[in-house]
Amino acid sequence: MKNSLKSLRAGKGLSQQALGDLLDVSRQSVNAIETGRYDPSLPLAFKIARLFDCAIEDIFTDAPDP
Repeated sequence: MKNSLKSLRAGKGLSQQALGDLLDVSRQSVNAIETGRYDPSLPLAFKIARLFDCAIEDIFTDAPDP
C-alpha cells in the first residue's frame, strides 16, 4: 500500500518520534508505515487520518500488483 504519511508529517514539522508519540506507536512503526513495509491496522489508519484532518483514502492508496 502506498501512502503520503511522510509528506504529511513533514508538512506539520513532526519527526517520526513526535508522530509516533501522538499515535501511541514507536518511531520504528512510523518508519515502517512510511516506507510501505507495514500497513497500519484500521484503527491506527483512522487515528492517522483524524490527526491530519483528512480521509483515510487521502493518505493510503492501493498499490498495483507488480
